[in-house]
Amino acid sequence: MSGALASRWRRFDGADRLAGIDLARGLAVIGMFAAHLLWIPALTWSDPATWTDVANGRSSILFATLAGLSIGLVSGGRAPVDGERLSFVRARLAARAGLLWLLGLVLIATGVPVYVILPAYAVLFLLALPFLRLPARVLLPLAAGLALVLPVAQALLDDLPFWGTEVGEAVALLVGWHYPFTTWIVFVLCGLGLGRLDLRALRVQAALLVVGLVVAAAAYGLDAVSGADRDGEAASLWGAIWTARAHSTGLLEVVGSGGFAVAAIGLCLLLCRTALRWLFVPLRAVGAMPLTAYTAQILVWAGVAAAVLGATGDLADFRSLDPFWPMALGTIVGCTAWTVLVGRGPLEWAFDRLTRLIARASAPAPGPGAAPR
Repeated sequence: MSGALASRWRRFDGADRLAGIDLARGLAVIGMFAAHLLWIPALTWSDPATWTDVANGRSSILFATLAGLSIGLVSGGRAPVDGERLSFVRARLAARAGLLWLLGLVLIATGVPVYVILPAYAVLFLLALPFLRLPARVLLPLAAGLALVLPVAQALLDDLPFWGTEVGEAVALLVGWHYPFTTWIVFVLCGLGLGRLDLRALRVQAALLVVGLVVAAAAYGLDAVSGADRDGEAASLWGAIWTARAHSTGLLEVVGSGGFAVAAIGLCLLLCRTALRWLFVPLRAVGAMPLTAYTAQILVWAGVAAAVLGATGDLADFRSLDPFWPMALGTIVGCTAWTVLVGRGPLEWAFDRLTRLIARASAPAPGPGAAPR
């Protein structure tokens, strides 16, 4: 392997990189593709033909939890940064939030009929800034407590007449209200707490898998035995709260899908302790450049829909083209080739450079070696 290729491979598969986190991100990205591009029947655990519904809602929540985890890693991991380093990290994250918001508006402008998650990400990044110095022993209980409280507040907020007005619809678009920051901060804080743990330790990885599964099973089990459904959600405030339906932001969805995300991260970390890490290289490559993969999906969608259908906004006609497998496989192959031949994803590279420039212009950069990678 040549020197350049070896260097790129070390950056992707080196000892300082958590392969399991890349795998989890890759699965989240492909899961979001599935939620966007497939006709998915309602989940019935006894019917394997419906299991693709696992991707609906849970993929985006896994994505948000991993965003929080990434914030935890870049802000020091188990030893949160402070002083000038903390100021620099906060400036970079604030700059990243601004760039994500702008990119989100560009993707919305394509007219592709998906709820673009990037504006919500931008708001969530800003909301995470005051919590960067907290350790896992504070962050994880805080996230758990908020998971029980915020869905109640969310049901009240969603019921406001404001959202049915033209101004409300515009605001919802600009802040990504389909992924409401007023509740989704739970997933970011949970991920931030996970980033403060020793994620390389076998006991931690196993604990994430077991605890996540127990929490998810409890929430989904309560949903099943209570018979919650859409009619119940519309009938009362309590019905809107007591549901695990995807994208409902109900109590049981927040707890159940949050537990699912934690379990998925633990499982991916455990799998990448084994030789299976090599089998998962293509998915890990997608997870190493999730912003590029997500953005490319929407831009390709817009281009194909405009060329074939004459418009970008018809979801049913675009799904009828059976685009999932071509787009998913194209993304996997493209990301793998880029990782090996070029290195870091193009948007990841650009955002890294831009946020460093903006942060240095707004706050003194820390000394050599002090800025977290």
